[in-house]
Amino acid sequence: MLSRRGILKAGAVSAAGATIPDLVAERHADAAVARPKPFSRPLYVPKTAVPVHRSKTTDFYEMTIREAAVQILPGRKTRVLGYDGMFPGPTVRARAGRRVVIRQWNRLRRDAVVHLHGGLVPPEHDGHPADPIAPGRYRDYVYANRQPPATLWYHDHSHHKEAELVYRGLAGFYLIDDRPERCPNLPSGRYDIPLMLRDARFDKHGQLVFGMDDDNGRNILLVNGRPQPYFKVCRRKYRLRLLNGSNMRHLALRLGNGAELAVIASDGGLLPEPLPATSVRLSPAERVDVVVDFARYREGSRVVLYNTAGSSDATRRVMCFHVGERVPDCGELPDELGDKFDLGDAEVVRDVNLSTDAKRGRFLIDGKTFDIDRIDMRIRCGQTELWRVHNRDRRPATLHNLHLHGTHFQVVERNGRRVSGHETGRKDTVSVPIGGNVTIKVCYDRHLGRYLYHCHLLDHASMGMMAQAEIIK
Repeated sequence: MLSRRGILKAGAVSAAGATIPDLVAERHADAAVARPKPFSRPLYVPKTAVPVHRSKTTDFYEMTIREAAVQILPGRKTRVLGYDGMFPGPTVRARAGRRVVIRQWNRLRRDAVVHLHGGLVPPEHDGHPADPIAPGRYRDYVYANRQPPATLWYHDHSHHKEAELVYRGLAGFYLIDDRPERCPNLPSGRYDIPLMLRDARFDKHGQLVFGMDDDNGRNILLVNGRPQPYFKVCRRKYRLRLLNGSNMRHLALRLGNGAELAVIASDGGLLPEPLPATSVRLSPAERVDVVVDFARYREGSRVVLYNTAGSSDATRRVMCFHVGERVPDCGELPDELGDKFDLGDAEVVRDVNLSTDAKRGRFLIDGKTFDIDRIDMRIRCGQTELWRVHNRDRRPATLHNLHLHGTHFQVVERNGRRVSGHETGRKDTVSVPIGGNVTIKVCYDRHLGRYLYHCHLLDHASMGMMAQAEIIK
């Protein structure tokens, strides 16, 4: 990884000045902070949002973006930003093909933007930084949900402030479900659990500390806003929707005994069939749905979920499952899940280059920092393109990934080798290796207009690693 001295020296002004007016947090980052004993507190499962009104075609919601104080660490109240003041925000459970309208009220003293990550929505509802919600105002976001059932999430995308605002809590799950009869053998209801994994740094008063590009300092791993929780499960199958909600941290997840997981979905929906795995890797913003069969364990067992990419106990031990009694199960997983995703032959080939300007503290796409008034590429609607995405940061060595708004893409290969596992499904975010490349097939076939593409290591995006594509006829 890149030594941050050059980046932070050049970016010191923006990092020190990044504290938003609503949260003037004391910064004593190196002071000791009380941490709970691992696996001593229960998992928090985010509240499911309830529509304020339902019509024949649409579910209507209202949310308020505001500051709140929540308990993350024992005996402390941490000031956060949250949707409805929650950390994470409430989970929206939408139905494929049924429209959702969310009225987002902004009660902060600064602009806010809401992006539905993974949503195939028109540009005016995508959450572009040029379309902010002013303080005291609201914006109605309309989501048609005409896309495969999938684990999506919503988060802030304010101009050059998305890194800090998401870090301080502006993120939540948006789950598109199918009709139960379409997938009767997948765990559902109380056995379908969204898990947002992210790291954080706290001062001695238990307040979140934000410094740009501070991935090494964020040394406590949270699950749904709680450090190293436990979760009581029954002896049966569970669907775990895993989201890497970190700004910077990459995760490598496995069960402590190396037990097999069934990988059933990636960013954009179900895979063609369940894939056995003993671990899954997630760069920031990637999602993987897995099914774990806890019936294989005796009642009273303790099963730990580990992050093998962690550098300390606080980032290696993720959470613990406490196995209880046997209950009726959903049956064997189906042999077939979703459709095979293939975008066909490409008509256009492009190279996209990700790099770092360490002297100036900037991150670049094709040698340029983000300009909200500049279009970086024009793409014909319905035309399949092949993108060769290069991470040019060999020295200094820096991890990147790439997220595309407004479409799903097909990952072809990484460093010349075919990908496997969840990367064979519909993707909207993909990791790009240090000094290497990844090849993807891209097709915007829904809407015309302007969409972002950027590194979803959000600190990099806020420091310039973002660009815009215009989809034309």
